[in-house]
Amino acid sequence: MPTGTASPEAGLTRERLADHTVIAISGELDIASTPSLRERLHVALRDVGAYVIIDLSGVTFCDASGLAMLVGARRRTQPNGAPVILAGPRRQPAKLLEVTGLLHAFTVRSSIPGARTADPGPRSAAA
Repeated sequence: MPTGTASPEAGLTRERLADHTVIAISGELDIASTPSLRERLHVALRDVGAYVIIDLSGVTFCDASGLAMLVGARRRTQPNGAPVILAGPRRQPAKLLEVTGLLHAFTVRSSIPGARTADPGPRSAAA
């Protein structure tokens, strides 16, 4: 990234419902924004319920550090048995998930309602 420019800060909100948690992430998930966002995500992943939906519909850009953060979130919930479902990724993040093979490591749905009806099922620990 050129000197003097900064990526817009990524945002994160958390909604704990009866049986699951929805974590909405917005902005750019890049090397500049993910360190502080990762800390907030780790806090948001406490006491999540049966499964977690990470709403990516507000993510405008994602690089390898953003993917690593999502994989870390998945690993963080695995010991508790809470699968992570990614919902509503835009074109660029969805393409990145596809080309890296991570599309198959997560349950991915086009929307929050679709994620709520998805079978989060167990996923391999390969990612």
